[in-house]
Amino acid sequence: MPPPLIAPSLLAADFARLGEEVAAVAAAGADWLHLDIMDGHFVPNISFGPVVVKALRRHAAIPFDVHLMIAPADPYLAAFAEAGADWISLHPEAGPHLHRSLQTIRALGKKAGVVLNPATPVETVAHVLDLTDLILVMSVNPGFGGQSFLDSQLPKIATLRRMIDASGRDIRLQVDGGVTAATAPRCIKAGADVLVAGTAVFGQADYSAAMAALRQPRKQAA
Repeated sequence: MPPPLIAPSLLAADFARLGEEVAAVAAAGADWLHLDIMDGHFVPNISFGPVVVKALRRHAAIPFDVHLMIAPADPYLAAFAEAGADWISLHPEAGPHLHRSLQTIRALGKKAGVVLNPATPVETVAHVLDLTDLILVMSVNPGFGGQSFLDSQLPKIATLRRMIDASGRDIRLQVDGGVTAATAPRCIKAGADVLVAGTAVFGQADYSAAMAALRQPRKQAA
């Protein structure tokens, strides 16, 4: 199995130097950039919107992986697509019609993702796999950076890996929350192929070395 893709989470970057941070992490070898959009309603915190995404787009050529933690999400899909998002992921709880939302994202020419909170069952995505390019498992409750990894999500990751493999579809399986060099091998063993990391990358002095540690983590996957 190839090393996982690494998507550093901008939420952990220095907000006074966002453009520089985006350029630096891209130059250090990030595969994607993960952008958490929070509205203070669906989740407790407020982060940034499409204007900031658009401003950052010129600082890096790597894919922008936009995670919408907002409700409703549908009215803002076009704005984030136009701002430069390559992947747009949303929560089933953020709108009444997940199928329609995924259709909309794809119609905008973007990759569509479904985000599963710790309490959201895997069955939620069973009937939309044909419209799904990415499934994101939240290994913490959304809304705050720096939380500890929830071991309870490992069986969910493994179940989703089996579901994806059985479908025969090219669907990325992403994990976000408490991902470090210590927890990454367990995510990879369970079947994840994209790792979102906040302080494990942006909180380190050497971004390249930090991402290398996530791609080839310590052997603690027992």
